[in-house]
Amino acid sequence: MSPRIVAVFGATGTQGSSIVQALLADGTFIPRAITRNPNSEKAMKLKTLGAEVAQADLWDIDSLKQVLFGVEAVYGVTDYYDPKNATQGHYSEMLLGKNLVDAAKATNVKYFIWSSLPHSTRVSNGKYPNVYHFDNKANVEDYLRDSGVPHSILHTGWFAENLWNYNNLFSAPGSIGLELTVSRYDPHSPQYITWVERDLGQCAVALLKHYKDRGSEVLSQTFYAVSAKLSYTRFASILQQALGKPVSFVSSQTTGMQELDDMYAFQSEFGLYPHTAIPDPRLVNLGVKFHTMEELSSSQVVKSRYA
Repeated sequence: MSPRIVAVFGATGTQGSSIVQALLADGTFIPRAITRNPNSEKAMKLKTLGAEVAQADLWDIDSLKQVLFGVEAVYGVTDYYDPKNATQGHYSEMLLGKNLVDAAKATNVKYFIWSSLPHSTRVSNGKYPNVYHFDNKANVEDYLRDSGVPHSILHTGWFAENLWNYNNLFSAPGSIGLELTVSRYDPHSPQYITWVERDLGQCAVALLKHYKDRGSEVLSQTFYAVSAKLSYTRFASILQQALGKPVSFVSSQTTGMQELDDMYAFQSEFGLYPHTAIPDPRLVNLGVKFHTMEELSSSQVVKSRYA
């Protein structure tokens, strides 16, 4: 039997690496980690864990076709804030996503998971037209649907790892406590949170394992890889209980970046997925066991940083 290979893009990032590691842990598929620099420390770590590592650039369709040779499925994600992409303009991410879809179609990929977000301009009726990394991904969704490539869309939430990766949770100046700080967010508005390390990978694996035998439930569907829905005020309370020190939520005026400020204002006002049950019951029925923010707050990764 031929090996079942899944090409994972963004493999050295928070999202992609979680997919690679979940595939390795499950064992059904061989992950092919796609990166521009296969000799980077992160890429070499994935290779040591057992992943294939291959070089390609989303700007180069020929390189994409080469790494997709022999691939059964693709996990696709793009990075709007990658410096190489950002210099090409606000819509470069959409072009990269379309390149990947075109390459997948040309190489007869059997199944494509696209990591996406809502279209903020459409959802807000034009109020928030500048959240480009949302709209770009949503536009690729449309392109993928029209391509004829068998697929599923996997929507993500605010990454729980932002607490430490982007310093959203930090020691309050002159205090023994911590501040959970997010720009322009109403204290009572719900946020949709994804614990990427624990939950995103298992969502992708569940879809990959069942796109054939349960195709009517999986193909052409949009799923929500969201671990929890709760306000940041409630999240702060959960963190406080687990860490045994005061944790307060602070809605700051700005992140220093207009697009991120608008992103948070959009999420606070409209909600990422207001009409969706969280956790997604369809993913639960496929075997996904989502983790809670209580489990996150009590985890070693949080305790080691903040306790």
